[in-house]
Amino acid sequence: MHDEAAVFQRQGFGAGLGLRPPLGLLIIDFVNGFADPAVFGGGNIPPAMRQSEGLLALARERGWPVAHSRIVYADDDSDANVFSAKVPGMLTLKENSPASAIVAELAPRPGELVVRKNVPSAFFGTTLAPWLTARGVQTLLVAGCVTSGCVRASVVDAMCWGFRPVVIEDCVGDRAIGPHEASLFDMRQKYADVIDLAQLRAQV
Repeated sequence: MHDEAAVFQRQGFGAGLGLRPPLGLLIIDFVNGFADPAVFGGGNIPPAMRQSEGLLALARERGWPVAHSRIVYADDDSDANVFSAKVPGMLTLKENSPASAIVAELAPRPGELVVRKNVPSAFFGTTLAPWLTARGVQTLLVAGCVTSGCVRASVVDAMCWGFRPVVIEDCVGDRAIGPHEASLFDMRQKYADVIDLAQLRAQV
């Protein structure tokens, strides 16, 4: 994307946001269904999940607020919406469905927020923004899947709410690499900083 990057740079996109404390962490939809290529997974999601174990451990060690999200629809499908009309399989993700459960390696601990959503953004119609605000979060580190879907939607909303999103590049994944890379490029230019876990460790 060399030529495209030059266009964005010439037009003034891509300024850095930096890591302004306090920091918080949002882990988006790292659930069993997205870990399984036979359900909603594939691509580079499994290595992103594994790498996020180190990110979560770092956040807990530093005492940063941690939030997780999972997709949950009502058992009777009464909250079916345009998202589930576009991706009907999403309706299989219920409160007690194993596919909707956060993977064991990244299981929430007491005091960490779990956001239930039925649209791509972890912010839309949830308590996430006020929860982060109450804890003083300025910079929101973002991990999860998929990069081109729920991650990107959540990053855009985080920016709209006034948080400074920082996407941890090796801790986000997508079932297809093309959309993953395009979305990272897009977020880096317009909505977020994009760094890897090693760069984060070096800065905190």
